[in-house]
Amino acid sequence: MTAAPLRAFLIDDEPLALRRLGRMLEATGRVEIVGRATDPEQGLRQIGAQPVDVLFLDIHMPGLSGFQVVERVPAGPMVVFTTAYDQHAVRAFEVNAIDYLLKPIERERLHRTLERLVRRRDEPAGGALDAALERLARDLRANPFLDHVASRVRDRVHLIPVGEVTHLLARARATYAVTAAAEHMLDVTLAELERRLDPGRFFRIHRAIIVNVAWVGELRADGGGHLSACLKDTRRTELPVSRDRARPLKERLGLV
Repeated sequence: MTAAPLRAFLIDDEPLALRRLGRMLEATGRVEIVGRATDPEQGLRQIGAQPVDVLFLDIHMPGLSGFQVVERVPAGPMVVFTTAYDQHAVRAFEVNAIDYLLKPIERERLHRTLERLVRRRDEPAGGALDAALERLARDLRANPFLDHVASRVRDRVHLIPVGEVTHLLARARATYAVTAAAEHMLDVTLAELERRLDPGRFFRIHRAIIVNVAWVGELRADGGGHLSACLKDTRRTELPVSRDRARPLKERLGLV
């Protein structure tokens, strides 16, 4: 007897990521998407209106985080976090009732998650959910993402909100945070910044460049197949994308 499809609700503040996950789930033939939302508050209001077996939920969202959504969601749905956070920080999921999918989501990993969900559909989550959330929250608190980057100028330190940073680059043995208005020299390596910036917002496209994905307006390929990321700043800055980072970037943007 064929198992009934899993009734899934999707919440992710990035529309492209939401559409890509929806396409991947529908392609399996094992999932019925009963709703989706880019606004966590709106998603919470919709979830209680119909039966939901599983909630696919981004962790890092404006307004409510994924953890806060889980605290408020009606009892019942299993939870699968979709996160760009580094693999080592989500190991707590692997032995608990909740699961995770690391962005960009791989089809084989998604199929394993669906197998696990089908097996657990009729099992109560119980305290395992609370325990896993507590462990992950503790791990994330121990490794916070940067809200600002610091640029020292003579006897002053200028704090630049990371949301204003279009990209970061290494040049002539120095590291710079670039905003729409200026470049700011930083006293930190690009490798360290990559470890401490939210991978849901920043993506390394070149050995010398990390881009703020929210500022990417267009991808452009030249006749030789070289890809550039065109930013939405007033200068329409074009940043080179390494060949080995081209496909991961397209996946990150939901283009493949």
